[in-house]
Amino acid sequence: MTNQDPVFPDFGLSPQERHQAVRGHYYEYPGMDGARGEIWCYTRSYAYARGAMVDLHISSTASSCRLEIVRDGAAQTSVYGTDDIATAWQETPDQVSVTGCGWAPTFTFQVHDSWPSGAYRITLTAEGRDGKPIQCHHLIIVLPNAGPKPGRILQVAATGTWTAYNTWGGSNHYQGITGPNRDKYATTVSIERPLCRGFVVLPPDAPRVPLEVSLPPGTIPRYPHMEWAFANGYSKKYTSSGWASYDSQFFRWAERQGYGVDLASQYELHNNPGILNDYDCVVFVGHDEYWTWEMRDAVDAYVDQGGRVARFAGNFMWQTRLEDEGQRQVCYKYVARKEDPAYQGGDVTRATNSWEAPEIGRPGALTFGLNATNGVYSGWGGCAPRGVRGFPIYRPRHWAFAGTGLFYGDLLGADSHIYGYEVDGLAYEIRYGLPYPTADSGAPEGLEILALGMASQVEESDILTREDLFFGDEDGRFIAETLYGEASDENMEKVRYSNGMIVNFKRGKGEVFHAGTCEWVAGLLRKDKMVERVTANVLNRYLNR
Repeated sequence: MTNQDPVFPDFGLSPQERHQAVRGHYYEYPGMDGARGEIWCYTRSYAYARGAMVDLHISSTASSCRLEIVRDGAAQTSVYGTDDIATAWQETPDQVSVTGCGWAPTFTFQVHDSWPSGAYRITLTAEGRDGKPIQCHHLIIVLPNAGPKPGRILQVAATGTWTAYNTWGGSNHYQGITGPNRDKYATTVSIERPLCRGFVVLPPDAPRVPLEVSLPPGTIPRYPHMEWAFANGYSKKYTSSGWASYDSQFFRWAERQGYGVDLASQYELHNNPGILNDYDCVVFVGHDEYWTWEMRDAVDAYVDQGGRVARFAGNFMWQTRLEDEGQRQVCYKYVARKEDPAYQGGDVTRATNSWEAPEIGRPGALTFGLNATNGVYSGWGGCAPRGVRGFPIYRPRHWAFAGTGLFYGDLLGADSHIYGYEVDGLAYEIRYGLPYPTADSGAPEGLEILALGMASQVEESDILTREDLFFGDEDGRFIAETLYGEASDENMEKVRYSNGMIVNFKRGKGEVFHAGTCEWVAGLLRKDKMVERVTANVLNRYLNR
């Protein structure tokens, strides 16, 4: 086997620590910082209207703290601050990830009428027991006022996915301390808890998921993002979701380019779908995996009535339900058919399964043209770690590529690595060198496939042992069972290989452009001129510029 150590960045971990960083379950919890002390906070909502009162629920080992609120856009603008907020330690339930913290409100501030819509970073700073500062970060979204806003973009933050990946308290929709043996992921998670470390702020050198190193022959892939997280005290899911890794990168870029951008959470789509009608263009970015039925209704109605949707995001996969007035998110995922009450005499169309489950009857492609079950992994683990990195272009004459100089067969965004780590695709066929959706793909009528790359549902290589696998064939088996009833050898071959696409289609009076990748924002972060040009082409067309 090739000596791997010189290939990957070194974060000072031993081999045992590297194993724990990837295979272990580590998370944020009250008391984790021990003798040094700590401070945490949360709010009961992701988004607030101007004029609203915001309760901060704080638990701290210090007796007081300082508050600063900064609008996190193209400029970092401080809008509010105060010293000497009295704080105390508040007890936390064991299953806080499911039930919420239940802490009493500590401090209340008002969203000022002058604050523009956007993301507002809350930083609390206190003195630790060793005399050194301790901090926590939180985030709220300030919503726009109602009314038509021609020429402005509404960006919808992927807050359903934030909720699903948040590791604070021990459980999320992936790993956890729930169940009789304290080893199950949580099928219900609460937003009434702090956001895990890395969701709000990150240093600029924090690794992203796709591998940025060149792997010599015989090299077993590693996971620098998880090793970095373990070495530096961040959540291992900081690269999977959150404002810092994804949503902020588009918001800051758009403001720097002179676009007017407002921000909302996904819960506005669920509870106030009319917010979309105030805009000519609505944008979704990053890792955007979890949606309710009602959120899809809002987007579908908006497009049918003439709205334009630009989705620079990947992994459109799971239906969720909201409970307790939106405070808790439900998603049974892999165990839905066995455990979700929707299968036990409820409305099975609202089952928290993959959108592609036949009983739900609402394939993901009907809304965004693509779905995760035909896509998923590329650029990490045993799924194309030496893959294309960018989108192979098939229709360079499309309006989205105007002025880029792209040719048929070129790669868009390879230098900035926009392709991965999870992508969305469709069943397709090649005719005369061009891809077309198959008749049974579920694609909307008239959908054009503009770019097409390779992806995989199953890790595979002749050099990987079972110990080397990160997700193995678990997702492939689930998708085979979902689509075809069982994970037989024959059905596994049907789902083993997949794809990621850029597509465009019209529906009703509106239009959708979908670049089906989580990492599109990496092209904006890394100032990739071609990616920036395509993004601007889409926005300018949809804003009638």
